[in-house]
Amino acid sequence: MIHMRSKFLLSLLLAGASLNQLRAADSAVLTPPPLASPLHWTASEALVRPAADGHGIVSVKDPSVVRYNNRWHLYATTAATNGAWGMVYLNFADWADAANAKPYYLDQNPNLRGYHCAPQVLYFRPQKKWYLIYQSGQPQYSTADDLAKPETWTKPENFFPTNPPIRSWLDFWIICDDTHAYLFCTGDNGKMYRSRTKIEDFPHGFSNPEVALEGSRDGVFEGGMTYKIKGANAYLTLVEAIGPGARYYRAWISHRLDGEWKPLPDATTFEQPFAGINNVKFAEGVKPWTSDISHGELIRDNYDETPTIDLNNLQLLFQGRDPAVNPSYSQLPYRLGLLRLNSSAAKPASDIPSK
Repeated sequence: MIHMRSKFLLSLLLAGASLNQLRAADSAVLTPPPLASPLHWTASEALVRPAADGHGIVSVKDPSVVRYNNRWHLYATTAATNGAWGMVYLNFADWADAANAKPYYLDQNPNLRGYHCAPQVLYFRPQKKWYLIYQSGQPQYSTADDLAKPETWTKPENFFPTNPPIRSWLDFWIICDDTHAYLFCTGDNGKMYRSRTKIEDFPHGFSNPEVALEGSRDGVFEGGMTYKIKGANAYLTLVEAIGPGARYYRAWISHRLDGEWKPLPDATTFEQPFAGINNVKFAEGVKPWTSDISHGELIRDNYDETPTIDLNNLQLLFQGRDPAVNPSYSQLPYRLGLLRLNSSAAKPASDIPSK
């Protein structure tokens, strides 16, 4: 018996479809939903809050976290009462210890004074170096031999020699496949951009950004992140969207980092999001503390240049806030909490066919 996919492609071939058309159709057929829907999450209390240490911090947001040497290493954006943006580093053994972790403010490092925020941290194996990627107007990076020594991050360097013709770009994300390093970003304009360079040329030689994903301004807004799915020939991208009175996450899937991104079924609307207030319940005994499920990061299964997620243990570190407190943007009282996906949602990797 001919498989339904084969019958579909054969019908296109008989109709005179070109090779490129067949490849496009094959990709469309093979793009699978890796998670059972609808998705349901359980939210923790706020685990990371601004420390009462005299620094005047009102917000901790935009987290990036890796598990390394049996500790969580967390970098995040801070906002101060005077409106200044910066970054902070924390490390702790367990999430229950996060609230008591001593913060290191990155502007204590003379190399990182001034405007730097929205970090991503990863270990680049080919160079045996840690990279801290962040926005400073344009995408910049610092390197270190030990991510637990934030005072050693080097002076910021630009990824691009000049600014590409993008009016606004932010929330930069690096992920590599076997041959290339990709830099993704969003622009608060309904577009997610992509550029790339060869692994051996990283962090230099990035191509001019091109549009990788496009939608409405509120539907493809900011806070993008892209991951390899463990055990599958597939990638997952999340982008933060603006809903009626609350932020939420939408999701897309692709077999290639330079390929077409297709919406993940039942995970792209405010009513039925990848993660949002409409599919999140707070853990027993936790008083609801946020309507936003905003700029965060999925908990990785590794810490290197190939950010990878395990669908059988899917967690999202996110920023949320009291919806009743609405000062100016920099003063919004963001805290960090953790979502855990109901375990029944994950499908076996074998159910995600290779292209």
